[in-house]
Amino acid sequence: MTTSALPPPDIEHADDESGDEASPACVLVFNASDPSGAGGLTADITTIASVGGHPIAVVTGAYARDTAQIFDHFSFDDEAVSEQARAVLEDMPVQAIKVGFVGSPENISAIAEITTDYDEVPVIAYMPNLSWWTEEQIDEYLDAFRELLLPQTSVLVGNHSTLWRWLLPDWKSDRSPTARDIARAASEMGVPYTLVTGIPLPEQFVENVLASPQTVLGSGKFELFDATFSGAGDTLSAALTALVASGNDLGEATSEALGYLDRCLDAGFRPGMGHIVPDRMFWAQPDDEDGDDDDAPIDDTAAIEGFVMPPHDTKH
Repeated sequence: MTTSALPPPDIEHADDESGDEASPACVLVFNASDPSGAGGLTADITTIASVGGHPIAVVTGAYARDTAQIFDHFSFDDEAVSEQARAVLEDMPVQAIKVGFVGSPENISAIAEITTDYDEVPVIAYMPNLSWWTEEQIDEYLDAFRELLLPQTSVLVGNHSTLWRWLLPDWKSDRSPTARDIARAASEMGVPYTLVTGIPLPEQFVENVLASPQTVLGSGKFELFDATFSGAGDTLSAALTALVASGNDLGEATSEALGYLDRCLDAGFRPGMGHIVPDRMFWAQPDDEDGDDDDAPIDDTAAIEGFVMPPHDTKH
């Protein structure tokens, strides 16, 4: 991965109802509170603000965790989640919605009802690794997400191994499924685009691929860091959501979000005794190195041609 500095993204903000072109795009986020600051709502809020959006954060529950592991999760009541979201939706125009880990099938159902009511707003759904949870809880959560939220999802984001185990549990081939294989499985539930991250490549590289069932729409090849990170998935999906909300087409937003994540990881730090946390405000840190490469283009990520984000109009 490149280590050159990157200034804050130059984002064209969507107009709000008052016509104020300087207003940042409003991004509604459903996620759990993470007291360690590694992921969850902390990651979403910091990322969205960093790339120029206005985070509207709905708390769906809270983790008991540190920077090394998740010990437990306490889910909010679905009525509390719904009331939080509808209060702000009736007050502010929302340009995009991100769904992270929301804790329970009941909360998934409540969020699905909301996204149905606002079916013109694109939904970016991130599926994290849930291996810390019990098998019964995982199965119930994934089944509800598949049936209720995937039909509402514009872009599904997840690690290659996580999405493989979830969407292709009966995969029999000797080869690993490709991003298109995973996108094809997601499309059976109504998802038009899937961003598959962490696809292993030779020589300590990984590939992140945006795919539809028909084709690979774009990809980025990155060198693996010799470190373990917490919160990378939330960072990427939040950045993608904010960039889509700010008026970028999905191809451009994906390229920018991948480049942003790369620099967050490169500037990552270890606040505790556990894993490294992405520095989502890396561009605000003083730069002691000489050089005029602040405006250097992102050349790690292949250009992704623009295309239109379709509305999710499935009714439950």
